[in-house]
This record gives sequence, C-alpha cells and structure tokens, in this order.
Amino acid sequence: MSVPKSKRSIKIIMSAIAVAASALTAAAPANAHPAGESLTDVRIATHFDLSAGQMPENITLLPDGTADVTFAASRQVAQITPRGETRILATLPAPADGGVNTPVLGFPLATGIVHTSDGTVYVLYATGTSDLTGLWRLRPGQPPQRIAALPADGLPNGLALDEQSKQLYITDSVLGTVWTVPVIGGTPTAWSTAPELASTGFLGANGAKVHGGALWVTNLDKGTLLRIPIHPGNRAGAPQVRASSLVGIDDFAFTGRGDDILAALNAPNTVVRIHPNGKTTTVLDATDGLQNPTSIALRGNNVYVLNAAYTTATDPNLLRARLSSRR
Repeated sequence: MSVPKSKRSIKIIMSAIAVAASALTAAAPANAHPAGESLTDVRIATHFDLSAGQMPENITLLPDGTADVTFAASRQVAQITPRGETRILATLPAPADGGVNTPVLGFPLATGIVHTSDGTVYVLYATGTSDLTGLWRLRPGQPPQRIAALPADGLPNGLALDEQSKQLYITDSVLGTVWTVPVIGGTPTAWSTAPELASTGFLGANGAKVHGGALWVTNLDKGTLLRIPIHPGNRAGAPQVRASSLVGIDDFAFTGRGDDILAALNAPNTVVRIHPNGKTTTVLDATDGLQNPTSIALRGNNVYVLNAAYTTATDPNLLRARLSSRR
C-alpha cells in the first residue's frame, strides 16, 4: 500500500531540506573523475515516484541481491527486487501533529535500516514525538513494532548491526550521540557523546557501520569519517578521524578490501572512494545519474547507490554499478 502525498506537501518537504542544506553545497573533492577508475557498468536500475514521497534514504541487501530500503518522506519500507521491481513492505504510523516538530527537517522520516539472518528488519523513525520516534522492528507477516524509544528532540539517522554481539548502534544527527540497544529491544544506552559527533548547525553524526572491531561514523556537517573503537564490555573508545574535507558525507559502505570505502556525498552529488590512507577519489557524479546520493551497499562487486533527489527534485533512483579489481 502506498501513502499518497500531494505535490504541494512534497514541495514543502524538499524546500525545507534545501534551505537547511544550503550550507552543504560545497564543491566535491577536487580529485578527477577518471572514467572506469573503479566503477564500471554504471546504470540506473530503478526509478522511484517523487510525487509519492519515495525519496530513498537507506539500504540493506539480502543474500539474493534484493534491496530493502527506507523511503524517507512516505514513512515506508520497501523491497526492490533484483529485476528492479518495487514492493512496499510497511508504512510507519503518522504522528498526530503531522511531524512538524521533527528536529531540523519538520517532517516525519524513515531513516536507517538493517536486517538479521532470520529476515527481521530494523528501521529508524524520526517524528519529533515521544510516542513514535525510535527503533522499529519488522518481522515477516507482522505489523511494524517499536522496540526502543529514542528522544523526540533528536534525529535518529544511521543504523549499524554488530552480528557477533547482537547490538545495534544508532547515530543521532541532532543530539550528537551514538546510542546502542540489543536486537531484542529495550532502553537505549548513550554509547558515545564525543564532540566529534556534534553538528555545526544542520546534521552531525550520520552514517554508521561496524567494521574491524570499531564503529565507523560519518559527520555530515564536519565532513569527517570517524573510527570509534569498540572496547570490551561494549565501551566506546576515543574517535579517530580517518578522512576529512568531505562536506555533505552521508552513508557509506566498505568495499571488502580492508578499510577501503565508497561514500555518498549528498549535496555535492558525488560518490567518492576513500582509500585506507584517507585520500579520496571521485568515482561517480551527476553525469552518472546521481540525485543527492544518500547511501551505498555492496554485494561482492555489485554496487548499489540510493539517490533521494532531496534538492535536485528530479529523479529519485537506485543506481547500480560494478566495482573493478583495481584499487
């Protein structure tokens, strides 16, 4: 089932984002965009319906290549088949006030998404209300259920799963906090409130991934990629800046080659490759079909890039590509 959105309401949402994000329109990294440097067979696999609020925010890949995604403005979780077909899995309940008090953005939005091997999907939802903001669980054949409440004055955004410890890590882009909660749900714990997570006026801590004994987090405002060690007892270490000068960095994914990363830079409309030494190379840009890229996922050498068209307001889509063997 889809949730119809008037063209006027979608314009209001995009206008709010455009105003809030105006400071993030800095140019992309100066590195060249050499054809085929690391991505080949670039194509748009699926187009989404902007008028219905289908602005894809985050992605998790199933073993067969199916992609589960969140549609921010329609409050939905959808499934994209390997053939590019879209099916709505769930629509999260609308807040009574319409979400006008959602911090910074002023509309309710579905954000981070991960899944476990048993098919359970976990989704973050920000509404500006205490009854709905938090971590939601979707099980096959069951309605969505909130399993952890988060502060209504925050903006839960990035979601990462530690398969071994069965812990979920949640970035709050407004409160500058990383929360942790077990996959069974419960009361979240403030895992880190390090200053490196804070915003400078728009959105701070954003994308999150568990990798190599650490939680890696981006800060959109500061343009940084952080590595936060996970110490015994699930204690947070001191953040280490692994890359910088990436204003507008959103979510990211490890390529499977050590600490090599592909990252989405939202407002600059680029995807960059972050090498283990912190240097970056632009590998995709607007000429490839990018429309405000929000998140990236990989399955082997297959690359998936979501584009929300928050400010371009043209063509939200799922872009596919292949990662070359060269580094």
